Amino acid sequence: MLFEMRTYHLPPSRLRDYLAIYAEKGKSLQCDVLGHLAGCYTTEVGDLNQVIFIWGFCSFEDRLRRRAALAALPAWQAYVAEVAPLFIRQESRLLMPPPFSVG
Repeated sequence: MLFEMRTYHLPPSRLRDYLAIYAEKGKSLQCDVLGHLAGCYTTEVGDLNQVIFIWGFCSFEDRLRRRAALAALPAWQAYVAEVAPLFIRQESRLLMPPPFSVG
């Protein structure tokens, strides 16, 4: 299992806007194509105004295939065009659990 942790940094005044747009337009598209959403979180301590998604994939190749399929959807492209101006920065990390992990 491979996990991807995507972190989006937003201006303080735009976090609620982004979450509302994601809930209405992005979540169903993303979940239908990417599959396993392990969690979606906002930060309360430390670096604030972040949204963190954790996605599970069977392999790196599975991730590549699913991300490419999502990027090809016109509805996803329209969603990204709407929310991209809200982001200050985006980070993506691939997390590999060790054999003893429950992940």
